[in-house]
Amino acid sequence: MNQKADKKIRADLERLREWAGEKIGAGNEPPWAWYQYMKLRETIDAILGGMGVVSTTASSPQSEQPQDSGLRLAVCNDPQEIARRRQRGTPVRLPT
Repeated sequence: MNQKADKKIRADLERLREWAGEKIGAGNEPPWAWYQYMKLRETIDAILGGMGVVSTTASSPQSEQPQDSGLRLAVCNDPQEIARRRQRGTPVRLPT
């Protein structure tokens, strides 16, 4: 999305958050509706917070560099990291 659309969405969300706050503050809503307005406000806060993080991350110089998402092979030559094989003749204990 472009910045103009982001600003419009942010403004709409903030207006909707204010509306929900007014409904909560009026005290005329039944308990189930009050709870839904509170959830709406919390959700809008989370979305607005996420929008701030995304716009900050998108403008950082690191985001312009391509990310290498391919798999890499790694070799471990440390003998302590190599699994030891069971010696022949060693009995295997089975659960009873």
